[in-house]
Amino acid sequence: MALGIFIGKFFPGIPDFLRSLEYAEVSIPIAILIWLMIYPMMLKVDFKSVKDVGKNPKGLLITWVTNWLIKPFTMYAIAWIFFFVIFKAFIPSQLAKDYLAGAILLGAAPCTAMVFVWSHLANGNAAYTLVQVATNDLIILVAFTPIVAFLLNMSGVSIPWDTLIFSVVLFVVIPLLGGIITRLSIVKNHGLDYLNELFIPKFKNITIIGLLLTLVIIFSFQGKVILDNPLHIVLIAIPLIIQTFFIFFIAYLAGKVFKLPHSIAAPAGMVGASNFFELAVAVAISLFGAQSPVVLATVVGVLVEVPVMLILVNIANKTKGWFKNV
Repeated sequence: MALGIFIGKFFPGIPDFLRSLEYAEVSIPIAILIWLMIYPMMLKVDFKSVKDVGKNPKGLLITWVTNWLIKPFTMYAIAWIFFFVIFKAFIPSQLAKDYLAGAILLGAAPCTAMVFVWSHLANGNAAYTLVQVATNDLIILVAFTPIVAFLLNMSGVSIPWDTLIFSVVLFVVIPLLGGIITRLSIVKNHGLDYLNELFIPKFKNITIIGLLLTLVIIFSFQGKVILDNPLHIVLIAIPLIIQTFFIFFIAYLAGKVFKLPHSIAAPAGMVGASNFFELAVAVAISLFGAQSPVVLATVVGVLVEVPVMLILVNIANKTKGWFKNV
C-alpha cells in the first residue's frame, strides 16, 4: 500500500504507463498478475469430488443458500446503509456509489481458495470443504454475472454487459479450464502426490508475489484518492467487517440448528464469510478501470480479510462444544 501510494505520488509516469497497457479495458499487467494468483487455486480443486454432493447434503445447502441467496443482498444492504446514511457526512455521493459497487463485487464472490486454509485451521473436513469449493466454482460460472448486474443496476451503475461477461470468462473460465487440464495431465503422468506435494507448492511464492505486485499497482493508481480521503479506508472497512461476521454466524449457526458436525459447519461458515477477492478485484478493474474508487473498495476487502478470518477461526475453535460431533 505504502509503496504504491509513494509511486503514484512521486512517480506518476509509472502508473500512467501501466494504464496505457490495456486491451478491451483490461489492464494487461494486472490481468497477468491475477492469473498468477487464481491459476494455482484452480489446480487445487478436484471437480471429481462433485459426485459426492449427495453425502450429507445439509452442509452444501447451507453453503449455497448463504453464498447466493443471502450474502450478496446483505452486503448490498449493509454497505448502502453505511455509505449513504451513517457515513453520509464523510463520503460524497459519487464516491459512496463507487464504494457500494466494490462491496457488491465482493459480496457476489464467495471464497474458493483461502477457505482451504481457514478450514484447515478450524479442523474442518478437508474432503467436504473440497466439495463445497468445487460446487461454488461451478455456481459462480452461472450466478455471478446476473447477481452483480442486478445489484449494480439497483445502485445506479450502468452495466457494460460485454465487459462483465468478458471478465468472468477471463478470470474464472480460462483459469478454471487451465487448472482442470493441468491437473488431469499431471495426475495422469505423475500421480496425485506429485501434484499436491511438488507441483502446486512451486506456485506458492509466485502467488504471493503476484498479490503484492497487484496491490502495488492498484495503490499507485489509487494514490490520489487515498491521500485525499485517508479516512475512507477505515470507513469502507467497517461495513465489510460487519458483513463478514454476520454471514459467518448465519451459516455456522445454521449448521448447529441442522445438527451438522463441527468439521462441516465451520467450513460452511468460512466459505460464506470470506471472499474470492481476486475475482472481485479483477472484475472491478475490467468494469471501471484500475484507477476507479470501486477497485479501492475491493482492495480494502483484501486488507481486512486475513485478520477478520483469523478471529472467526478462533471463534470456531472455541465453540466446538456447541456441536455434538466435534
